Amino acid sequence: MRSLLALVTASACLCLAGPAVAQPVGQFPFALTREGQMLGGVEGEVAFFKGLAYAAPPVGPLRWRPPQVTPESSEMRTAYEYGAPCLQSSLRSAREDCLTLNVFRPFGVDGPLPVMVFIHGGAFVGGTANDPLFDGARLAQAGLIVVTVNYRLGALGWLSHPVLSEGGSGNYGLMDQVAALRWVHDNIAAFGGDPGNVTLFGSGAGATSIALLMLCSEARELFQKAILQSLPGRVRLRSRQEAEASGLQFVATLGPDGTDPRGIATARLLAAERKLLEKSPHGFAPVIDGGLVTEDIAAGFAAGHENRIPLVIGANDDETGFDSEPEVAEALASSGATPEQLLKLYPDLARPSDLAAQVYTDKVFSEPVRLLARLHAATGAPTYRYRFAYVPEARRANPEGGHGRELQFIFGAEGVPGAGILSRRDREVASRVRAYWINFAKSGDPNGPDLPHWDAADRDRLLLIANDRIASGDDPFAERLDRLADESKK
Repeated sequence: MRSLLALVTASACLCLAGPAVAQPVGQFPFALTREGQMLGGVEGEVAFFKGLAYAAPPVGPLRWRPPQVTPESSEMRTAYEYGAPCLQSSLRSAREDCLTLNVFRPFGVDGPLPVMVFIHGGAFVGGTANDPLFDGARLAQAGLIVVTVNYRLGALGWLSHPVLSEGGSGNYGLMDQVAALRWVHDNIAAFGGDPGNVTLFGSGAGATSIALLMLCSEARELFQKAILQSLPGRVRLRSRQEAEASGLQFVATLGPDGTDPRGIATARLLAAERKLLEKSPHGFAPVIDGGLVTEDIAAGFAAGHENRIPLVIGANDDETGFDSEPEVAEALASSGATPEQLLKLYPDLARPSDLAAQVYTDKVFSEPVRLLARLHAATGAPTYRYRFAYVPEARRANPEGGHGRELQFIFGAEGVPGAGILSRRDREVASRVRAYWINFAKSGDPNGPDLPHWDAADRDRLLLIANDRIASGDDPFAERLDRLADESKK
Protein backbone atom coordinates (compact mmCIF):
# COMPACT_ATOMS: atom_id res chain seq x y z
CA MET A 1 0.00 0.00 0.00
CA ARG A 2 1.56 3.24 -1.15
CA SER A 3 0.83 6.93 -0.96
CA LEU A 4 -0.29 8.27 -4.35
CA LEU A 5 0.65 11.86 -4.96
CA ALA A 6 -1.04 12.82 -8.20
CA LEU A 7 -3.66 15.57 -7.85
CA VAL A 8 -7.11 14.25 -8.56
CA THR A 9 -10.65 15.45 -8.13
CA ALA A 10 -12.78 14.56 -5.15
CA SER A 11 -15.16 12.56 -7.28
CA ALA A 12 -12.34 10.42 -8.59
CA CYS A 13 -11.13 9.71 -5.08
CA LEU A 14 -14.55 8.61 -3.95
CA CYS A 15 -14.47 5.88 -6.57
CA LEU A 16 -11.25 4.37 -5.29
CA ALA A 17 -11.34 0.75 -4.19
CA GLY A 18 -8.90 -1.83 -2.94
CA PRO A 19 -5.90 -1.19 -0.66
CA ALA A 20 -5.72 1.88 1.59
CA VAL A 21 -4.28 4.86 -0.24
CA ALA A 22 -3.51 8.49 0.50
CA GLN A 23 -3.66 11.32 -2.01
CA PRO A 24 -4.48 15.03 -2.15
CA VAL A 25 -8.04 16.06 -3.09
CA GLY A 26 -7.74 19.61 -4.38
CA GLN A 27 -6.42 21.43 -1.32
CA PHE A 28 -7.16 18.50 1.00
CA PRO A 29 -5.24 15.27 1.69
CA PHE A 30 -7.33 12.15 1.40
CA ALA A 31 -6.87 8.72 3.01
CA LEU A 32 -8.93 5.59 2.47
CA THR A 33 -8.95 3.43 5.63
CA ARG A 34 -11.10 0.55 6.83
CA GLU A 35 -13.10 3.03 8.95
CA GLY A 36 -13.92 5.24 5.98
CA GLN A 37 -12.63 7.88 3.60
CA MET A 38 -10.81 10.57 5.57
CA LEU A 39 -10.34 14.16 4.43
CA GLY A 40 -7.60 16.02 6.27
CA GLY A 41 -6.18 19.51 6.09
CA VAL A 42 -2.91 21.18 5.15
CA GLU A 43 -0.81 23.79 6.94
CA GLY A 44 2.34 24.79 5.10
CA GLU A 45 4.18 21.66 4.05
CA VAL A 46 2.35 19.30 6.43
CA ALA A 47 -0.93 17.44 6.04
CA PHE A 48 -2.86 16.53 9.15
CA PHE A 49 -5.72 14.21 10.06
CA LYS A 50 -7.12 14.89 13.51
CA GLY A 51 -9.59 13.10 15.75
CA LEU A 52 -9.43 9.71 14.00
CA ALA A 53 -11.21 7.05 16.05
CA TYR A 54 -9.06 3.97 16.60
CA ALA A 55 -11.65 2.18 18.77
CA ALA A 56 -15.35 2.40 19.54
CA PRO A 57 -16.38 5.00 22.16
CA PRO A 58 -15.80 3.41 25.62
CA VAL A 59 -19.13 4.60 27.01
CA GLY A 60 -22.23 2.98 28.49
CA PRO A 61 -21.79 -0.81 28.46
CA LEU A 62 -18.25 -0.36 27.02
CA ARG A 63 -17.04 1.68 30.02
CA TRP A 64 -14.23 -0.25 31.77
CA ARG A 65 -14.04 -2.83 29.03
CA PRO A 66 -11.26 -3.54 26.53
CA PRO A 67 -11.40 -1.22 23.49
CA GLN A 68 -13.62 -2.53 20.71
CA VAL A 69 -12.77 -2.35 17.00
CA THR A 70 -14.58 0.33 15.04
CA PRO A 71 -16.85 -0.93 12.24
CA GLU A 72 -15.77 -0.82 8.62
CA SER A 73 -17.25 1.98 6.57
CA SER A 74 -17.12 3.56 3.13
CA GLU A 75 -18.41 6.96 4.28
CA MET A 76 -16.36 10.12 3.84
CA ARG A 77 -15.42 11.94 7.05
CA THR A 78 -13.58 15.15 7.69
CA ALA A 79 -10.60 15.05 10.03
CA TYR A 80 -9.90 18.74 10.60
CA GLU A 81 -10.46 18.98 14.36
CA TYR A 82 -9.05 17.22 17.39
CA GLY A 83 -11.32 14.81 19.23
CA ALA A 84 -12.13 15.40 22.87
CA PRO A 85 -9.39 14.82 25.48
CA CYS A 86 -9.99 11.83 27.73
CA LEU A 87 -11.95 12.53 30.90
CA GLN A 88 -10.04 14.49 33.57
CA SER A 89 -10.85 17.24 36.04
CA SER A 90 -8.44 19.81 34.61
CA LEU A 91 -10.01 20.06 31.14
CA ARG A 92 -13.63 21.10 30.65
CA SER A 93 -13.62 19.79 27.09
CA ALA A 94 -12.70 16.28 28.25
CA ARG A 95 -15.14 13.44 27.52
CA GLU A 96 -15.44 9.68 27.88
CA ASP A 97 -15.70 9.33 24.11
CA CYS A 98 -12.02 10.06 23.49
CA LEU A 99 -10.25 7.13 21.85
CA THR A 100 -8.83 9.09 18.96
CA LEU A 101 -5.45 9.77 17.43
CA ASN A 102 -3.92 12.40 15.17
CA VAL A 103 -1.71 11.88 12.11
CA PHE A 104 0.79 14.40 10.68
CA ARG A 105 2.64 13.75 7.42
CA PRO A 106 4.70 15.74 4.90
CA PHE A 107 2.37 16.92 2.16
CA GLY A 108 3.27 15.83 -1.34
CA VAL A 109 5.96 13.33 -0.28
CA ASP A 110 5.67 9.72 -1.36
CA GLY A 111 6.03 6.85 1.11
CA PRO A 112 6.52 4.51 2.74
CA LEU A 113 7.81 6.80 5.49
CA PRO A 114 9.06 6.01 9.01
CA VAL A 115 6.43 6.40 11.72
CA MET A 116 6.78 7.99 15.17
CA VAL A 117 3.98 7.33 17.68
CA PHE A 118 3.86 9.63 20.73
CA ILE A 119 2.37 8.51 24.06
CA HIS A 120 1.75 11.57 26.24
CA GLY A 121 2.50 11.80 29.95
CA GLY A 122 0.48 13.24 32.81
CA ALA A 123 0.89 10.73 35.68
CA PHE A 124 -1.84 8.56 34.07
CA VAL A 125 -4.52 11.01 35.23
CA GLY A 126 -4.07 14.01 32.92
CA GLY A 127 -2.73 15.21 29.61
CA THR A 128 -3.83 14.87 26.02
CA ALA A 129 -2.35 14.22 22.60
CA ASN A 130 -4.19 17.38 21.49
CA ASP A 131 -1.86 19.66 23.46
CA PRO A 132 -0.40 22.34 21.12
CA LEU A 133 3.01 21.39 22.51
CA PHE A 134 2.67 18.01 20.76
CA ASP A 135 1.90 19.30 17.28
CA GLY A 136 3.73 16.87 15.01
CA ALA A 137 4.32 19.26 12.12
CA ARG A 138 8.01 20.02 12.74
CA LEU A 139 8.89 16.35 12.98
CA ALA A 140 6.77 15.48 9.95
CA GLN A 141 8.59 18.08 7.85
CA ALA A 142 11.69 15.89 8.13
CA GLY A 143 10.00 13.09 6.18
CA LEU A 144 8.18 11.24 8.95
CA ILE A 145 4.64 10.24 9.82
CA VAL A 146 3.84 11.39 13.39
CA VAL A 147 0.94 9.90 15.35
CA THR A 148 -0.22 11.24 18.73
CA VAL A 149 -2.60 9.12 20.83
CA ASN A 150 -5.29 9.75 23.44
CA TYR A 151 -5.96 6.95 25.95
CA ARG A 152 -8.21 6.57 29.00
CA LEU A 153 -7.00 8.26 32.17
CA GLY A 154 -7.62 8.27 35.91
CA ALA A 155 -10.35 6.02 37.24
CA LEU A 156 -11.69 5.28 33.76
CA GLY A 157 -8.27 4.15 32.58
CA TRP A 158 -6.84 2.35 35.59
CA LEU A 159 -9.55 1.38 38.12
CA SER A 160 -9.36 -2.20 39.36
CA HIS A 161 -12.53 -3.72 40.78
CA PRO A 162 -13.87 -7.32 40.95
CA VAL A 163 -16.92 -6.37 38.87
CA LEU A 164 -14.55 -5.21 36.12
CA SER A 165 -12.27 -8.24 36.10
CA GLU A 166 -13.07 -9.38 32.56
CA GLY A 167 -10.30 -8.68 30.07
CA GLY A 168 -7.71 -7.79 32.73
CA SER A 169 -8.94 -5.36 35.34
CA GLY A 170 -7.16 -2.06 35.84
CA ASN A 171 -5.14 -1.52 32.67
CA TYR A 172 -7.69 -0.08 30.23
CA GLY A 173 -5.39 2.81 29.31
CA LEU A 174 -2.69 0.35 28.30
CA MET A 175 -5.23 -1.70 26.34
CA ASP A 176 -6.11 1.51 24.49
CA GLN A 177 -2.47 2.05 23.57
CA VAL A 178 -2.21 -1.48 22.18
CA ALA A 179 -5.41 -0.90 20.19
CA ALA A 180 -3.97 2.35 18.80
CA LEU A 181 -0.80 0.53 17.74
CA ARG A 182 -2.90 -2.11 15.99
CA TRP A 183 -4.75 0.68 14.18
CA VAL A 184 -1.42 2.17 13.11
CA HIS A 185 -0.21 -1.22 11.90
CA ASP A 186 -3.38 -1.78 9.86
CA ASN A 187 -3.95 1.75 8.54
CA ILE A 188 -0.78 3.83 8.49
CA ALA A 189 0.03 2.86 4.91
CA ALA A 190 -3.07 4.86 3.95
CA PHE A 191 -1.17 7.96 5.07
CA GLY A 192 2.13 7.00 3.43
CA GLY A 193 3.64 5.35 6.50
CA ASP A 194 5.65 2.15 6.84
CA PRO A 195 4.01 -0.22 9.38
CA GLY A 196 7.31 -2.08 9.63
CA ASN A 197 9.23 1.00 10.83
CA VAL A 198 7.39 2.33 13.89
CA THR A 199 9.10 4.12 16.80
CA LEU A 200 7.31 4.79 20.08
CA PHE A 201 8.37 7.81 22.13
CA GLY A 202 7.09 9.47 25.27
CA SER A 203 7.99 11.10 28.58
CA GLY A 204 7.06 10.26 32.17
CA ALA A 205 3.87 8.20 32.21
CA GLY A 206 4.22 7.90 28.44
CA ALA A 207 7.69 6.38 28.83
CA THR A 208 6.41 4.06 31.56
CA SER A 209 3.68 2.89 29.19
CA ILE A 210 6.19 2.24 26.40
CA ALA A 211 8.49 0.27 28.72
CA LEU A 212 5.51 -1.89 29.70
CA LEU A 213 4.65 -2.34 26.02
CA MET A 214 8.22 -3.52 25.44
CA LEU A 215 7.46 -6.25 27.98
CA CYS A 216 4.01 -7.02 26.57
CA SER A 217 3.64 -9.95 24.17
CA GLU A 218 0.51 -8.44 22.57
CA ALA A 219 2.46 -5.37 21.45
CA ARG A 220 5.72 -7.06 20.47
CA GLU A 221 5.17 -7.02 16.71
CA LEU A 222 3.60 -3.56 16.58
CA PHE A 223 6.70 -1.35 16.93
CA GLN A 224 10.38 -1.68 16.10
CA LYS A 225 12.14 1.05 18.15
CA ALA A 226 11.52 2.97 21.37
CA ILE A 227 12.55 6.25 23.00
CA LEU A 228 12.03 6.43 26.77
CA GLN A 229 12.24 9.96 28.17
CA SER A 230 12.35 10.55 31.94
CA LEU A 231 11.32 7.01 32.87
CA PRO A 232 10.99 6.20 36.61
CA GLY A 233 12.37 2.77 35.88
CA ARG A 234 12.38 1.27 39.37
CA VAL A 235 8.75 2.15 40.11
CA ARG A 236 6.90 -0.66 41.87
CA LEU A 237 3.56 -1.54 40.33
CA ARG A 238 0.70 -2.65 42.53
CA SER A 239 -0.46 -6.25 42.34
CA ARG A 240 -3.95 -6.95 41.06
CA GLN A 241 -5.04 -7.84 44.59
CA GLU A 242 -3.73 -4.55 46.00
CA ALA A 243 -5.31 -2.55 43.20
CA GLU A 244 -8.69 -4.25 43.55
CA ALA A 245 -8.70 -3.62 47.31
CA SER A 246 -8.12 0.08 46.59
CA GLY A 247 -10.76 -0.04 43.86
CA LEU A 248 -13.36 -1.46 46.24
CA GLN A 249 -12.68 1.38 48.67
CA PHE A 250 -12.94 3.93 45.87
CA VAL A 251 -16.26 2.63 44.56
CA ALA A 252 -17.64 2.35 48.10
CA THR A 253 -17.38 6.13 48.40
CA LEU A 254 -19.79 6.46 45.46
CA GLY A 255 -22.64 4.29 46.67
CA PRO A 256 -23.60 1.05 48.41
CA ASP A 257 -21.13 -1.84 48.32
CA GLY A 258 -21.67 -3.99 45.24
CA THR A 259 -22.79 -1.14 43.02
CA ASP A 260 -21.76 -1.65 39.41
CA PRO A 261 -19.45 1.33 38.79
CA ARG A 262 -20.45 1.37 35.11
CA GLY A 263 -23.60 3.22 36.12
CA ILE A 264 -21.87 6.04 38.01
CA ALA A 265 -22.29 9.53 36.59
CA THR A 266 -19.06 11.10 35.33
CA ALA A 267 -19.40 14.14 37.62
CA ARG A 268 -19.52 11.93 40.72
CA LEU A 269 -16.67 9.84 39.40
CA LEU A 270 -14.45 12.88 38.84
CA ALA A 271 -15.29 14.32 42.25
CA ALA A 272 -14.29 11.08 43.96
CA GLU A 273 -11.18 10.87 41.81
CA ARG A 274 -10.07 14.36 42.88
CA LYS A 275 -10.44 13.43 46.56
CA LEU A 276 -8.43 10.24 46.14
CA LEU A 277 -5.65 11.98 44.22
CA GLU A 278 -5.30 14.60 46.97
CA LYS A 279 -4.38 11.80 49.38
CA SER A 280 -2.64 9.49 46.90
CA PRO A 281 -1.25 11.26 43.77
CA HIS A 282 -0.40 7.91 42.21
CA GLY A 283 -3.71 6.23 43.01
CA PHE A 284 -4.42 5.41 39.36
CA ALA A 285 -1.66 3.73 37.38
CA PRO A 286 -0.86 0.43 35.63
CA VAL A 287 -1.06 -2.72 37.75
CA ILE A 288 0.36 -6.21 37.43
CA ASP A 289 -2.72 -7.91 36.05
CA GLY A 290 -1.13 -11.18 34.95
CA GLY A 291 -2.14 -10.49 31.34
CA LEU A 292 -0.83 -7.35 29.71
CA VAL A 293 1.47 -6.60 32.64
CA THR A 294 3.20 -9.51 34.37
CA GLU A 295 6.12 -7.83 36.20
CA ASP A 296 7.75 -4.57 37.22
CA ILE A 297 9.79 -2.81 34.55
CA ALA A 298 13.20 -3.24 36.22
CA ALA A 299 12.52 -6.91 36.95
CA GLY A 300 11.43 -7.55 33.39
CA PHE A 301 14.52 -5.89 31.93
CA ALA A 302 16.76 -7.72 34.41
CA ALA A 303 15.29 -11.01 33.20
CA GLY A 304 15.75 -9.98 29.56
CA HIS A 305 12.02 -10.23 28.85
CA GLU A 306 11.76 -6.93 26.99
CA ASN A 307 11.56 -6.64 23.22
CA ARG A 308 15.20 -6.41 22.09
CA ILE A 309 14.78 -3.43 19.82
CA PRO A 310 16.93 -0.31 19.35
CA LEU A 311 16.42 1.98 22.34
CA VAL A 312 17.10 5.60 23.29
CA ILE A 313 16.70 6.21 27.01
CA GLY A 314 17.47 9.15 29.25
CA ALA A 315 16.36 11.68 31.82
CA ASN A 316 16.57 15.39 32.50
CA ASP A 317 19.06 16.85 34.94
CA ASP A 318 16.38 18.54 37.07
CA GLU A 319 13.20 16.49 37.01
CA THR A 320 11.52 18.16 39.99
CA GLY A 321 11.55 20.95 42.54
CA PHE A 322 10.63 21.06 46.24
CA ASP A 323 9.09 23.88 48.25
CA SER A 324 8.00 22.42 51.60
CA GLU A 325 10.36 21.39 54.38
CA PRO A 326 8.70 17.96 54.87
CA GLU A 327 9.23 17.15 51.18
CA VAL A 328 12.86 18.24 51.40
CA ALA A 329 13.48 16.18 54.52
CA GLU A 330 11.82 13.10 53.02
CA ALA A 331 13.84 13.33 49.80
CA LEU A 332 17.13 13.72 51.65
CA ALA A 333 16.36 10.84 54.00
CA SER A 334 15.53 8.57 51.04
CA SER A 335 19.11 8.87 49.78
CA GLY A 336 20.41 6.75 52.64
CA ALA A 337 23.43 9.05 52.95
CA THR A 338 24.61 11.19 55.85
CA PRO A 339 24.75 15.01 55.48
CA GLU A 340 28.54 14.73 55.16
CA GLN A 341 28.28 12.14 52.40
CA LEU A 342 25.69 14.23 50.54
CA LEU A 343 27.99 17.25 50.75
CA LYS A 344 30.74 15.22 49.13
CA LEU A 345 28.46 13.78 46.42
CA TYR A 346 26.78 17.12 45.64
CA PRO A 347 29.42 19.76 46.43
CA ASP A 348 27.82 22.51 44.33
CA LEU A 349 24.40 22.40 45.98
CA ALA A 350 24.16 24.48 49.13
CA ARG A 351 20.40 24.99 49.56
CA PRO A 352 18.56 21.98 51.06
CA SER A 353 15.73 22.35 48.55
CA ASP A 354 18.14 22.19 45.59
CA LEU A 355 19.93 19.22 47.14
CA ALA A 356 16.65 17.39 47.76
CA ALA A 357 15.49 17.98 44.19
CA GLN A 358 18.73 16.59 42.76
CA VAL A 359 18.66 13.57 45.07
CA TYR A 360 15.08 12.87 43.98
CA THR A 361 15.99 13.24 40.29
CA ASP A 362 18.92 10.85 40.67
CA LYS A 363 16.98 8.30 42.71
CA VAL A 364 13.75 8.21 40.71
CA PHE A 365 15.05 8.91 37.19
CA SER A 366 18.82 9.06 36.53
CA GLU A 367 19.93 5.89 38.32
CA PRO A 368 17.00 3.73 37.12
CA VAL A 369 17.57 4.98 33.56
CA ARG A 370 21.22 3.96 33.79
CA LEU A 371 20.18 0.55 35.10
CA LEU A 372 17.75 -0.10 32.24
CA ALA A 373 20.27 1.13 29.67
CA ARG A 374 22.86 -1.31 31.03
CA LEU A 375 20.39 -4.20 31.08
CA HIS A 376 19.09 -3.55 27.58
CA ALA A 377 22.57 -3.08 26.11
CA ALA A 378 23.57 -6.41 27.67
CA THR A 379 21.01 -8.15 25.45
CA GLY A 380 22.92 -6.92 22.40
CA ALA A 381 20.25 -4.45 21.32
CA PRO A 382 21.50 -1.01 20.16
CA THR A 383 21.12 1.30 23.17
CA TYR A 384 21.77 5.04 23.49
CA ARG A 385 21.58 6.89 26.80
CA TYR A 386 21.34 10.66 27.30
CA ARG A 387 21.05 13.30 30.00
CA PHE A 388 19.20 16.49 29.06
CA ALA A 389 20.62 19.40 31.10
CA TYR A 390 19.92 22.27 28.74
CA VAL A 391 17.87 25.20 30.07
CA PRO A 392 16.41 27.78 27.65
CA GLU A 393 18.36 31.02 27.94
CA ALA A 394 15.35 33.06 29.09
CA ARG A 395 14.69 30.69 32.00
CA ARG A 396 18.17 30.28 33.46
CA ALA A 397 17.63 32.84 36.22
CA ASN A 398 14.68 30.77 37.49
CA PRO A 399 14.82 27.31 35.87
CA GLU A 400 12.31 25.56 38.20
CA GLY A 401 11.69 21.83 37.71
CA GLY A 402 12.67 20.50 34.31
CA HIS A 403 10.43 17.42 33.94
CA GLY A 404 9.26 17.39 30.31
CA ARG A 405 11.49 20.31 29.30
CA GLU A 406 12.97 18.31 26.43
CA LEU A 407 9.56 17.99 24.75
CA GLN A 408 9.60 21.55 23.40
CA PHE A 409 12.98 20.87 21.81
CA ILE A 410 11.81 17.64 20.19
CA PHE A 411 8.50 18.95 18.83
CA GLY A 412 9.84 22.44 18.08
CA ALA A 413 6.78 24.19 19.52
CA GLU A 414 6.99 27.86 20.49
CA GLY A 415 4.59 30.40 21.95
CA VAL A 416 2.03 27.85 23.17
CA PRO A 417 1.21 26.81 26.76
CA GLY A 418 4.16 24.92 28.17
CA ALA A 419 6.52 26.20 25.48
CA GLY A 420 7.97 29.71 25.52
CA ILE A 421 9.79 31.54 22.76
CA LEU A 422 13.25 30.13 22.11
CA SER A 423 16.40 32.14 21.51
CA ARG A 424 18.67 31.57 18.52
CA ARG A 425 20.93 29.34 20.62
CA ASP A 426 17.91 27.46 21.97
CA ARG A 427 16.75 26.76 18.42
CA GLU A 428 20.18 25.48 17.44
CA VAL A 429 20.10 23.00 20.32
CA ALA A 430 16.49 22.05 19.52
CA SER A 431 17.42 21.39 15.90
CA ARG A 432 20.20 19.02 16.95
CA VAL A 433 18.11 17.18 19.54
CA ARG A 434 15.27 16.80 17.07
CA ALA A 435 17.72 15.51 14.45
CA TYR A 436 18.90 12.77 16.82
CA TRP A 437 15.30 11.64 17.40
CA ILE A 438 14.50 11.76 13.68
CA ASN A 439 17.63 9.83 12.68
CA PHE A 440 16.87 7.17 15.27
CA ALA A 441 13.29 6.82 14.05
CA LYS A 442 14.50 6.39 10.49
CA SER A 443 17.35 3.94 11.03
CA GLY A 444 17.74 2.91 14.69
CA ASP A 445 20.90 5.03 15.00
CA PRO A 446 20.63 8.66 16.19
CA ASN A 447 23.89 9.73 14.60
CA GLY A 448 24.08 11.78 11.42
CA PRO A 449 26.03 14.44 9.53
CA ASP A 450 26.85 17.65 11.41
CA LEU A 451 25.88 16.15 14.78
CA PRO A 452 28.24 15.43 17.70
CA HIS A 453 28.74 11.68 17.78
CA TRP A 454 26.53 9.80 20.21
CA ASP A 455 28.32 6.76 21.60
CA ALA A 456 26.33 3.61 22.28
CA ALA A 457 25.63 2.88 25.95
CA ASP A 458 27.29 -0.53 26.01
CA ARG A 459 30.32 1.01 27.76
CA ASP A 460 28.15 3.05 30.14
CA ARG A 461 28.58 6.14 27.96
CA LEU A 462 25.95 8.83 27.54
CA LEU A 463 25.23 11.93 25.50
CA LEU A 464 25.23 15.05 27.68
CA ILE A 465 23.03 17.84 26.32
CA ALA A 466 24.14 20.83 28.40
CA ASN A 467 24.10 24.61 28.18
CA ASP A 468 27.68 24.75 26.95
CA ARG A 469 28.01 21.59 24.84
CA ILE A 470 26.51 18.44 23.38
CA ALA A 471 28.99 15.59 23.67
CA SER A 472 29.35 11.90 24.48
CA GLY A 473 31.40 10.90 27.48
CA ASP A 474 31.56 8.94 30.70
CA ASP A 475 28.88 9.79 33.23
CA PRO A 476 30.31 12.54 35.47
CA PHE A 477 27.86 11.59 38.22
CA ALA A 478 28.66 7.88 38.30
CA GLU A 479 29.77 7.93 41.96
CA ARG A 480 26.49 9.25 43.34
CA LEU A 481 24.45 6.98 41.07
CA ASP A 482 26.52 4.00 42.26
CA ARG A 483 25.61 4.86 45.85
CA LEU A 484 21.92 5.07 45.02
CA ALA A 485 22.14 1.74 43.20
CA ASP A 486 23.69 0.16 46.31
CA GLU A 487 20.90 1.61 48.45
CA SER A 488 18.25 0.12 46.18
CA LYS A 489 19.65 -3.37 46.82
CA LYS A 490 19.20 -3.13 50.59
